[in-house]
Amino acid sequence: MIVPIFYNWVIIICRTCFNAIEVNYLAVWLTLDYLSDLMYVADTIVRVRTGYLEQGILIRDVAQLKKRYLHSSQFRLDLGSLLPTDLLYFSFGIHTPLVRVNRFLRTSRLNEALDRMETRTSYPNTFRISKLMLYIFVLIHWNACLYFALSNYIGFGADRWVYPNITIPVFASMRRQYFYCFWFSAQIFTTVGDTPLPDREEEYLFMIADLLIAVLVFASIVGNVGNVITSLRDRDNVFFPNHELVKAYLRNHHISKELRKRVSDWYQHLYINKKITRENEILQQLPVQLQTEIAVSVHLPTLSKVTIFQNCETSLLEELVLKLTPQVYSPGEYVCKKGDVGHEMYIIKEGKLAVVADDGVTQYAVLGEGNFFGEISILNIKGNKSGNRRTANIRSIGHSDLFSLSKENLMDVLSEFPAAKRHLEEKGRQILVKMGMLEECAEGQRGEVEKVETKLDRLESNLDTLRTKLARLMVELESSNRKMQARVEMLALEVEGLENKLPVGESGKREVGEGDRELERGEGVGGEVELEREEAEGEEVGAERLKEQGQDEAGEDVTKEGDGESTKSNKEETNEEAHGMEVEGDGGMDQASDEREKKGDDGENKRNKRN
Repeated sequence: MIVPIFYNWVIIICRTCFNAIEVNYLAVWLTLDYLSDLMYVADTIVRVRTGYLEQGILIRDVAQLKKRYLHSSQFRLDLGSLLPTDLLYFSFGIHTPLVRVNRFLRTSRLNEALDRMETRTSYPNTFRISKLMLYIFVLIHWNACLYFALSNYIGFGADRWVYPNITIPVFASMRRQYFYCFWFSAQIFTTVGDTPLPDREEEYLFMIADLLIAVLVFASIVGNVGNVITSLRDRDNVFFPNHELVKAYLRNHHISKELRKRVSDWYQHLYINKKITRENEILQQLPVQLQTEIAVSVHLPTLSKVTIFQNCETSLLEELVLKLTPQVYSPGEYVCKKGDVGHEMYIIKEGKLAVVADDGVTQYAVLGEGNFFGEISILNIKGNKSGNRRTANIRSIGHSDLFSLSKENLMDVLSEFPAAKRHLEEKGRQILVKMGMLEECAEGQRGEVEKVETKLDRLESNLDTLRTKLARLMVELESSNRKMQARVEMLALEVEGLENKLPVGESGKREVGEGDRELERGEGVGGEVELEREEAEGEEVGAERLKEQGQDEAGEDVTKEGDGESTKSNKEETNEEAHGMEVEGDGGMDQASDEREKKGDDGENKRNKRN
């Protein structure tokens, strides 16, 4: 939408003020007018189907999109810009392009498009300057057109301030008219001066308005250019170290010229080749996932060339790329020396390094892109004769770009990938065997370590089994204690009930027959049987509740087995006791009935004798 909107902003005013341009190229303007109208219609259709975010979710439903757009203020502006005002040509004539002024209502789409382009371009500062210059061009263009229209109103050549008389052949051509007016407006807006003094009131008013606008234009130009320069300086400070501070430090401490030259060469190499040493600081504002994806796309090809990482998991490499630190070495600079304690390994991204003797001249080998060194000293391989010491001297031949991976970062990552750790250690042992730096007893020690690890695993498994059994026994013990406590409470209740009954029988002092007393005794025995039955049922219910409590405390797997057996045995005991009580109760009732019958017969015999 940038092209049609700019076309209307530039051409409509130009055709209105420069009549010769309107008349001579009418067919071209009409064609371009209706092409821009078609683009307006296409933009409206696109706007209807443009998604929007609602609570972070992209809405693409056509019905919702249409409803939202039709109820928005932007739809009213777009509809106003598409009104067929060209029909007014029949009233005002075909040479009145000002009837298309409603096309300016779509200017908001221009600002939206420019903002999106600024966020997507790789050169935002250049784009900002270009956008500013485009706005200034449109402003000067409008002022030039208005200056020519005012000159036509006052009269061409009426004084020195207005446009010269167009009857003069030099000033009669269309190009000369436009270029002269544009130059005059540019002089005013840039406050260069050297413009003719106005003579009329209209001319004074025009100049006053132009000078006020010129102040704003000048301020906007200075402000935008200043912002661009500041952002460029900030970008350099973020991407590259501050060279001025380092140079001042070297001067204040009287560092030798040779060392200062090396520092300057290092800075120059960074700046010319756009080398970045502070990648982590630049990307730290992004989410971790985006940081990982960027680091993978930038560094993963280099990391994949390292032989010890070629068969590792992709997730391991993704973790490692976030730990890589870029470093740049100057020509002749040592990366590491033989005998130094190794705290990191290095991966060559670009440049060449030489493995040299202690004299620093004799070269044993040359390492290039994708090679790595220093991994042996940070893997802590047992049996390594050199320990964690460097085994060679590595010196940069030219400017070399390396990635360093510290020992702490590597171990942190490998702690989450034990298989990869064993794989790397195995490759390290193979390298040490080829170099003759691995002790012979190391393999035996490795086997012993593996045996000890196996024993430890077995002991841990046995310990877990014993813990499970102990927990089960504890649950069973607790369940048994609860059941015994419940039985004691039931027996206490029974004894209390019997004690409450005895005083009632002694304090009655009523004369009852022996048969009635025996009947009451029989009923008492039956009541005891009933109490014992209720006790048995209460124990069963209590056992079931205790089983549920044991399951909640000890877990389902442990309680089901142990508590089930305890409950089953308690149920069997309770049933046997209840059955014994029932037999006892039946026998007591039969004996009581026999005694009542016998005593009843004795009573009848006594009565007969008395009679």
